Amino acid sequence: MRNTVAKILLVEDNEMNADMLSRRLIKAGHEVHLAQDGGQAVSMAESLLPDLVLMDISLPVFDGCEATRRIRANPTTQDIRVMALTAHALPFERTRAMEAGCNDYDTKPVDFERLQRKIAALLGG
Repeated sequence: MRNTVAKILLVEDNEMNADMLSRRLIKAGHEVHLAQDGGQAVSMAESLLPDLVLMDISLPVFDGCEATRRIRANPTTQDIRVMALTAHALPFERTRAMEAGCNDYDTKPVDFERLQRKIAALLGG
């Protein structure tokens, strides 16, 4: 399977998780930018206009659902693909993320091959 190369905004407040996942994404050929909280996620989405935001849900400043709602509310960023990426695997958490405007949802720990397939599907690859 050919991987889709994308500009990705990775929103993750856990430094070890961010480091591990960003290294794997870069190795797969993606351009990766990091945000550590919901506020940074919203401002960086507007300035970078990434192809995809990988959004942790449990974040400081405001959570990933609120950050996603703000991205969706801005005409400049409303069409950016957002995937919730969270340790919260309960069905209501998925529903909450999708209702906030996420295009997809995946759980941690990350299955990298599955994540790559989801990225490709979201970006039309």
